[in-house]
Amino acid sequence: MTDNILQQLKQQADTLTLEEKLELIAYLAEKARQAKPTNKPRQKWSEIRGLAAASALGEDPQTWVSRTRQEADEHRERQLKQNEINR
Repeated sequence: MTDNILQQLKQQADTLTLEEKLELIAYLAEKARQAKPTNKPRQKWSEIRGLAAASALGEDPQTWVSRTRQEADEHRERQLKQNEINR
């Protein structure tokens, strides 16, 4: 929908009576409710735990967590040093 059409609809809505505006609101709310995609229930982590093979990551998960934390720490330290140099 273009902005022009939306603007025209808003202007037309301004001319409605209170009862007509409420009826329009109810109609639009129902249409929006019907258009809302139905979300399938999310799985709990406990239900999917262990589904991926340990080798899918190519390394032990705890090793991966420790390594990525260390890399993030090193990156932050480099950024701080770079900021100090640029001051």
